[in-house]
Amino acid sequence: MSRPLFVTLQQLLGASHVQSSEEAAPYLTDKQGRYVGQVVAVVHPANTEEVAAVVRACVACDTPIVVQGGNTGLMGGATPDTSGRAVLLLLDRLNRVRVVDADNDTLTVEAGCILQNVQDVAREVGRLFPLSLGSEGSCTIGGNLGTNAGGTAVLRYGNARDLTLGLEVVTAEGEIWNGLRGLRKDNTGYDLRDLYIGSEGTLGIITAATLKLFPLPKAQATALLAFDSLSQAVQFLSHARAGFGASLTAFELLSDVCLALLREQFPEGPQPFLGVSQPWFALLELSDNHGESHAREAFETVLGEAFERNLLANALIAESLAQSEALWLLRENMSEAQKRAGRNMKHDISVPISRIVDFVAHTDALLQLHFPGVRHYTFGHLGDGNLHYNVVHPLDSTAETHMAHYATLSRLVHDSAHAHGGSISAEHGIGQRKLDMLGRYKSAVELDLMRRIKQALDPRNLLNPGKVLQEVRS
Repeated sequence: MSRPLFVTLQQLLGASHVQSSEEAAPYLTDKQGRYVGQVVAVVHPANTEEVAAVVRACVACDTPIVVQGGNTGLMGGATPDTSGRAVLLLLDRLNRVRVVDADNDTLTVEAGCILQNVQDVAREVGRLFPLSLGSEGSCTIGGNLGTNAGGTAVLRYGNARDLTLGLEVVTAEGEIWNGLRGLRKDNTGYDLRDLYIGSEGTLGIITAATLKLFPLPKAQATALLAFDSLSQAVQFLSHARAGFGASLTAFELLSDVCLALLREQFPEGPQPFLGVSQPWFALLELSDNHGESHAREAFETVLGEAFERNLLANALIAESLAQSEALWLLRENMSEAQKRAGRNMKHDISVPISRIVDFVAHTDALLQLHFPGVRHYTFGHLGDGNLHYNVVHPLDSTAETHMAHYATLSRLVHDSAHAHGGSISAEHGIGQRKLDMLGRYKSAVELDLMRRIKQALDPRNLLNPGKVLQEVRS
């Protein structure tokens, strides 16, 4: 069946836009090198109609379809399985900006647009598209929406779902739903948009989106803060929310272990707070629409009050754009610093902010009990309760020995997150990496509802099978 389908795909898209499995190697391995798949073909459609035509051709011969954006995901959600049955559909040619509507503060773009390019287009018309990720130079809007990406500005602007007004989607039957409405109010039935966002390509193929834009801040203020305890950091966050209001844009947590790792792996980079004894730090950013003097006054007032109330141990305020960018490098370099230092067990969890202190204390102690000597790279988006709780091998052991305990150790972490009212995946999705874990933390009712939605929208289970939910067949 694969050879006739390959020929059909060439006829639909042109031979130069269909690659054989032998040519597909760059697309078949996920970012972390954990998963390697096989395919019938890799296709590069030029527009939504061609995407729909590919889907119809695949449906006709019962061939699965896996969609891939920038291949920057961490859960293997865009990597096909090893059966070699699937067609891998890349949206790199769907990279056009369709509509810029500054009066409506919206931007309609195709799913293959690189996130950084979308940010740049918004800036050209004096607007801000606030979604910001470490991979923004290579990840795509389609992938961002498929995983409901988070990033550093969720505290103020929300996740990708919150930044989206409308979608264009190719269904599992190859039909096209045009829901590209730039409306902030549209109460006309079920919200299909929210079904597709975060579904990781298992319910439909997002081909375009109408996104929200915001005014460009007139001023930004950045500071690196030091805290005597995690509890003090959480208390300061409440104080900052009250003092800054909606201007509080980011509050990114770093432990002292993370800061030491950054100094070790990037000795040429910024070296703030050398010699201090505080165990926790946070990168704070304020976006102000009134100007530099207003932002500086707000900063001084809120931080001054925090010192008086013993909510803050130390503060390093950026005095220029260059200093602000240097401080942000600390957060942006965390992924690369970990990569250079060797493998560790990564956990993208979220818990209510009010329970973060208990979660970290309980989980740290639990892991030391079962795996003495493990070290913790704990950092992330404290402002929205999302921690990257990563665990490193003991100094007297090796990464390989440590990783052999992945299943047991990660279950302890995820059980703890769940017990503290949290989630085992805050912004990375489920993919295939956490497929087997989902049933442990979702209720039977919730899983059944998810399966019913999957069966209704993709009854033949051809869209990204083996991701998010265990295989469903009608």
